[in-house]
Amino acid sequence: MRRIEYSQIVRRKLKTLRARLTNEFGAEISEKSLKKIINAVNGLKIFAEKGVLVSAMYDIECDYRYLYIGHNYFFYRIDGDRIIIVEMFDEREDFMYKLFGISTTSQETIDYWNE
Repeated sequence: MRRIEYSQIVRRKLKTLRARLTNEFGAEISEKSLKKIINAVNGLKIFAEKGVLVSAMYDIECDYRYLYIGHNYFFYRIDGDRIIIVEMFDEREDFMYKLFGISTTSQETIDYWNE
């Protein structure tokens, strides 16, 4: 069975998410949300290919896959017997720009929101 490894970036972001959820909604909701995330990520041990290939969705040459869990995108790579969770983004973040420098925001949207 494969093992899950989290990058330091993801560990920090999960810790920040836990603190934010605890502050906004209380410890019980925070723990429930993080448990849902961890259980979904652990599901990759059984079926590592369940995440969407970034290369198939965005025509980018890379071996990253992603899962959408609880308002967050988790990007990972399969490396032999390891699944490495390399990055995590809130659904409100432009992760394609942050990861690959590709803007997914149309000029029409930019003009409308005056960004």
